[in-house]
Amino acid sequence: MRLYQCSPTVPVRALASNPGISVDKKSGHSFLCSSSLTFPSSIGQPQQTEPLKTDPSIPETSFHRFWEPKMSPSKTTRKLEVASPVPADIDIANSVEPVHISEIAKDLNLSPDHYDLYGKYKAKVLLSVIDELKGSSDGYYVVVGGITPTPLGEGKSTTTVGLCQALGAFQDKKVVTCLRQPSQGPTFGIKGGAAGGGYSQVIPMDEFNLHLTGDIHAITAANNLLAAAIDTRMFHEATQSDKALMNRLCPPNKEGKKSFNDIMFRRLKKLGISKTQPEDLTPEEVKKFARLDIDPDSITWRRVMDINDRLLRKITVGQGPEEKGMVRETGFDISVASEIMAVLALTTSLADMRERLGKMVIGNSRAGDPVTADDLGVGGALTVLMKDAINPTLMQTLEGTPVLVHAGPFANIAHGNSSIVADKIALKLVGPGGFVVTEAGFGADIGTEKFMNIKCRYSGLTPQCAIIVATIRALKMHGGGPDVVAGKPLNSAYITENVALVEAGCVNLARHITNTKAYGVNVVVAVNKFSTDSDAELNAVRNAALAAGAYDAVICTHHAHGGKGAVDLGIAVQKACENVTQPLKFLYPLDFSIKEKIEAIARSYGASGVEYSEQAEKQIAMYSRQGFSGLPICMAKTQYSFSDKATAKGAPSNFVLPIRDVRASIGAGFIYPLVGTMSTMPGLPTRPCFYDIDLDTTTGRVIGLS
Repeated sequence: MRLYQCSPTVPVRALASNPGISVDKKSGHSFLCSSSLTFPSSIGQPQQTEPLKTDPSIPETSFHRFWEPKMSPSKTTRKLEVASPVPADIDIANSVEPVHISEIAKDLNLSPDHYDLYGKYKAKVLLSVIDELKGSSDGYYVVVGGITPTPLGEGKSTTTVGLCQALGAFQDKKVVTCLRQPSQGPTFGIKGGAAGGGYSQVIPMDEFNLHLTGDIHAITAANNLLAAAIDTRMFHEATQSDKALMNRLCPPNKEGKKSFNDIMFRRLKKLGISKTQPEDLTPEEVKKFARLDIDPDSITWRRVMDINDRLLRKITVGQGPEEKGMVRETGFDISVASEIMAVLALTTSLADMRERLGKMVIGNSRAGDPVTADDLGVGGALTVLMKDAINPTLMQTLEGTPVLVHAGPFANIAHGNSSIVADKIALKLVGPGGFVVTEAGFGADIGTEKFMNIKCRYSGLTPQCAIIVATIRALKMHGGGPDVVAGKPLNSAYITENVALVEAGCVNLARHITNTKAYGVNVVVAVNKFSTDSDAELNAVRNAALAAGAYDAVICTHHAHGGKGAVDLGIAVQKACENVTQPLKFLYPLDFSIKEKIEAIARSYGASGVEYSEQAEKQIAMYSRQGFSGLPICMAKTQYSFSDKATAKGAPSNFVLPIRDVRASIGAGFIYPLVGTMSTMPGLPTRPCFYDIDLDTTTGRVIGLS
């Protein structure tokens, strides 16, 4: 595979009078409008079709800061013809014919050996790409977070896609968008899909929002195999002696010889048994090896499915006549809440994934020792089910820029970010001067914090810029505006000018800026403009953002105009990346105690202290005794406030943060305290999104998907 070097910077004066270049003389921003400048695929700098002329109206000192192709520019990017008012998302998505995914791959210098096709518009990029480009330099790394959102969302996914369309289709940068795979739960429930919106979307939108390449189905199968292994092991241990268990776990071969298989040596090592032959174990060692003695009340592993089904939140299993005495209460979570999803997102290689899956703790023995997937003998089988899911899926935006879709962990009980391996592949593919833009779930207090303190710890990657997405609507809510309720019309306060309300709400934005800057990145605020927003309101947000320490604040219209509406954001992000001066800083060191780490995060929320329930104290003591206190913290709290109370808007301070319980995802690699109650299986509303979804049986196209 081949990476190209940076081309020389081209003065704006030299570009302004040349065919194919349009220059905004006020801003100095220039745009490639035609193919008058040609770019041979063998080199990375422009070839002139005629001698460059200069435009004396543009100062000699002005430089063309964003049109500096680092590689041959994309042959797949395209400009959109936008309509007003903006049509439905699915109608826009269906109006654009995607290019074959092999063309997107070729733009990234990927050969057919580097990916597996999944139809015409999707491909799995193989991890071998990381190894082949190991010595190559990375591009710029950008994370997109947001202010504390309304229930309607503020457009982080749309901003992520729009920015990448601007960078790739208008600024001729090598760029890759890295997004989470959406669950089918919200797709058919309340929220709808997660492909972006308006003229900033990933396509094919229906494939993105539905089965994609089957990763979530693989996670579902692996999760439920482990669940079955837990109940089956308890069943067999309850009905057999130690000797019978041992004979069945290590049956004789055709020659009558017994042996341990590979995964059993992991358990033997954990138990401190160095013997290699089953017959050499003492009766006490046989008991320790063969009997896990799982405490049913300690089991945290639940079954999963990828749809919203509230009646499965609590169920009873073991009621069949052949499972007499094995009745216990359990339940279902939605698939993206599975720890296996978090493992997929945080793994760095196939070998690392194997180790993480094997280390997942499903509960404790009656003696209080953690029981893992490898203790149950299933870690290798889980890896086999996940072997294809570890490869990220390549797709494209409406304007033909590449997208890597991979993993989709919850943003409360997990860290809410797409995968490390997708980001690593993307950073190598774009190379120096290119951009990788990834989204972090919920507000910056949750998604960006976990991106920095969990994801970047495990990946070793360093971001240069963090974007905070804001809307006038959300800022008015934080300034004291009426409640915003999904499915109900907005109050008139949100569609009429009220600068004072906006300014009051900017305290929320200011705290997010302060917190994010503390990681050492430059912060750019992206204000998603709505048709009802006034210039005075938008200016108030920009002024407040700059006063709070943002590197820049930009008004964006990418929902209505695609990449063209995010060009200013692209320029700001490039400058922010080029001018970062500080190293990455974490909020806490890992050698802090569990409580010290929780309290460091709580202070960033504005809390004056933390209160632990009796159950939380018990769990913290147990995880510390079991040797897990060195893991990072993944706070599970409401996304609608800095505090534990969703109704506390703005920037609440001097509150006590209550920790109800503390749990752990040991395989994924974090402890997650519960602030309040977290539902891991959503329900369906009275009128779910599925009412609008159907198939045009003449064309085969999906209709009504949002």
